[in-house]
Amino acid sequence: MFDLIQKLFGKEPQGSKNIAKERLRFVLVHDRVNVSPQYMEAIKDDMIKVISNYMDINETEMEINLTKSNTQVALVANIPVNRMKRTNLLNE
Repeated sequence: MFDLIQKLFGKEPQGSKNIAKERLRFVLVHDRVNVSPQYMEAIKDDMIKVISNYMDINETEMEINLTKSNTQVALVANIPVNRMKRTNLLNE
């Protein structure tokens, strides 16, 4: 039962084997969809610009990855939000 709760709510400790496996998976997905690291960085920069209009985010801990299932590629973003910006966007 503890293992299930830990998997759902906590991070499992990762050994170097698991870290290497995850990095390899990341590289393979990017190779399959033909996306360079520079392109991924450009996507990240654009997302930061747009999201920063509405939220104060932690850019250093932001993660953007591509994941591939059988027939689809998905852009997955983990963007830590420090606070929402209160603007008068509806009146513009």
